[in-house]
Amino acid sequence: MEFQDVVRKRRMHRKFTAEPVPAEAVDRITRNAVRAPSAGFSQGWAFVVLETAEDRDRFWAASTPDTSERDMSAWLAGMRTAPVIVLSLASKAAYLRRYAEKDKGWEDLDESRWPVPFWHIDVGMASLLMLQTAVDEGLGACFFGVPPEHVGAVRDELGIPDEFEITGVVAVGHPADGGAKGSPTRRRRKPQSEVVHRGGW
Repeated sequence: MEFQDVVRKRRMHRKFTAEPVPAEAVDRITRNAVRAPSAGFSQGWAFVVLETAEDRDRFWAASTPDTSERDMSAWLAGMRTAPVIVLSLASKAAYLRRYAEKDKGWEDLDESRWPVPFWHIDVGMASLLMLQTAVDEGLGACFFGVPPEHVGAVRDELGIPDEFEITGVVAVGHPADGGAKGSPTRRRRKPQSEVVHRGGW
């Protein structure tokens, strides 16, 4: 698929068919993820791939609120149909250690040197590469987060080491009609002229 087509066709799919995702596609999705930019080539990322019904059920049981201020039942019903779930994880410690190495010049692990949390930014870019690769494979995907109050349960259930934080989750599968409607159905895309400022603001 042409790159511009991949960019244009990428959207968040929230319902999937029962058709399995080929193992080669999952491998390509994760292989492309680690081609993302990484500050100092720290590569402080990890990915937990859930492909069996049992593993996916463990994730959903640990990550799903019993109650919610808004009705999430339609979203959950569609998202639970995804045959592949990939948790994208970030290690802040890997970045702090990397920039304390001799070639970077810092001699401590002071987090305040970082203007923004590049560990999450880099993992976010890796996740975008997964979303785009899914499109190129003829698949659909959706990036979403784990509710803060359920992060501990997900970490425990999946044995995620303390060093890693959950940046987000990518659901992958063959798109199906229906599913919860996303915000683009309720909001317009801002025109380029409104968000691109040349030569200054």
